[in-house]
Amino acid sequence: MKIFYAVQATGNGHISRAMEILPYLEQYGSVDLFLSGNNSNLPVNANVQYRSKGLSLFYSGNGGLSYFDTMKALQPRRIFNEVKNLPVEKYDLVINDFESITAMACAYKKVKSINFGHQASFMSNNTPRPKRKNIIGELVLKNYARASKYVGLHFEQYDDFILPPIIKNDIWAATPKNYGHITVYLLSYTDTSITKSLSPLKDFQFEVFSKEVNQKTCIGNITFIPIDKNEFNKSLINCHGIITGAGFETPAEALYLQKKILVMPVSGHYEQSCNAAALEKLGVQTIKLLDNNFATTFSNWINNYQQKIVHYTKNTEAIVDTMMEYASEINKIPQYNLGQLGFE
Repeated sequence: MKIFYAVQATGNGHISRAMEILPYLEQYGSVDLFLSGNNSNLPVNANVQYRSKGLSLFYSGNGGLSYFDTMKALQPRRIFNEVKNLPVEKYDLVINDFESITAMACAYKKVKSINFGHQASFMSNNTPRPKRKNIIGELVLKNYARASKYVGLHFEQYDDFILPPIIKNDIWAATPKNYGHITVYLLSYTDTSITKSLSPLKDFQFEVFSKEVNQKTCIGNITFIPIDKNEFNKSLINCHGIITGAGFETPAEALYLQKKILVMPVSGHYEQSCNAAALEKLGVQTIKLLDNNFATTFSNWINNYQQKIVHYTKNTEAIVDTMMEYASEINKIPQYNLGQLGFE
């Protein structure tokens, strides 16, 4: 079987998930990878057959999205040509992880596809949203990568087509410890902004993963570390808690490791606001931004917040097997047994 796997590369989460999924997907047939977007910081350890600048999101550096940079990167003529030329019709199965060019190519060529990933979970109205819904945000989540079938991933099973998160094998097999430090992963903020907020907290050590440094750099109680999967896994496994954006993969892994979590959704990023709403239901503290009151916020979080214990019992291989069972419903591919979804 020939499989086309489209991966959004506007952030590190999609890439990280794809690298975990790929070996198990290759057990079903040959996989051609399409990477779309140009602002991921992680290396892609795979043979990428197709690349595109795609439709990428850019950050302002102070916790929000840069709409100017995002709009400036749009190239409608290029996108239209890529839609026409992307050979999705040559494949037995098209899997789309929230990638718009592939979705448009499948619609243009009348090719069935499966949208597999976190964003697919928002096709269900049961998936948590913030108190104030954003109409444009809802339209983007439900129409950016239209497909024939949706299989979502989320923190909990809000609907029958939603599976547990993909947990990296290194995290899945780890024995978590507490060395006392706080891991920080806030790519929408500059190192300067982070230093200003964390340096007054002298009683705590912070390991900050940064796209601005090329080697470990210590400034008082803060160690800045270049973005590296192995270093990040080690820091997360051994931390007391983590401060991060309201993405999906990192909070999910922190939940699995039963680490204390403080999240800051990227300003103007509706999906992250939705994730924050879901995390709040699990007892995770969420705040809007790093501000002058952060020391008080941090103290309240570290001393008072108690979050729900979540157990995920389905590993990556089992999740891929389940996704392929759903995929068999849209294409003439072999049937596979549909197991338990893996929430507990």
